[in-house]
Amino acid sequence: MTVSAANVTRRDFLTLTAAGGLLANARRSQAEPVTGAESVTPSWVDANVYLSRWPFRRMRYDTPDALASMLRSKGITQAWTGSLDGVFHKDIGAVNRRLSEACAQQDDGLLVPFGSINPLLPQWRDELRLCAERYRMPGIRLHPSYHGYDLKEPRLAELLQRAAELNLIVQLCAWLEDARTQHPQMRVPDVDLAPLGDLAASTSGLRLVLLNGVKNAAGVAQAKLLQLPNVYCDIAQLETSEGVSKLLATTTAEHLLFGSYSPMFYFDSARLKLTESVLTPQQDQAIRFGTARSLLPA
Repeated sequence: MTVSAANVTRRDFLTLTAAGGLLANARRSQAEPVTGAESVTPSWVDANVYLSRWPFRRMRYDTPDALASMLRSKGITQAWTGSLDGVFHKDIGAVNRRLSEACAQQDDGLLVPFGSINPLLPQWRDELRLCAERYRMPGIRLHPSYHGYDLKEPRLAELLQRAAELNLIVQLCAWLEDARTQHPQMRVPDVDLAPLGDLAASTSGLRLVLLNGVKNAAGVAQAKLLQLPNVYCDIAQLETSEGVSKLLATTTAEHLLFGSYSPMFYFDSARLKLTESVLTPQQDQAIRFGTARSLLPA
């Protein structure tokens, strides 16, 4: 289930977390035990975090040091990090430079920058190359609904192909804020993912990750996307109890990544999605870090 910091009380959240933990423990007692080396997770990758500030409200952990400290305390060893400035600022070049600098200040490599690219801006091709060659970013992040284009935009197809040629992971964010909490003068629809299947299938070398793109574990459209060998998704927006287990009925753990969407969502909301689902050790490790490692450039 998805728990937003904007619409749940601390009492409700703690009650929910405690109930989920008890349920998970009961189920795990019946599941295959984890022993030996498999009982220790050597790393944990969060594929969906953001730096900077959401313009419509303050959030806890919305500074680089605070976010990094929180993630370390939860056991995260690597966090794929975008910038909320990249959603709203027109000067994408300055956004990506600041993001690279902020991530580099965490000298343990915790925060890994994923630059923002807007294909409607005239210099997007140059900025894409800077992300790959100057900043050494492993990937980029797209925000179609906030940048004002749909997935039929011809420049998007070119962007995906160029990103693949530069060996960049592409993260496409389908959703950022619940419609109920959006500012009345800033209504932004979810991205229509329907055209994405043909784009992904026809782009050689593309590694495409849907961020906040899977809400309903039984969705037909997303199931078709996740059948493609080069399409993946995080679990941050996944709702319903045992959502990860239900999603695994339509795809494999090798197509799923752990994503908390911090600091917009409570980190423990995402962790609960794993603990409430009965997973094999191999599935758990794939979601926590295995899939992410397989996507990173060698």
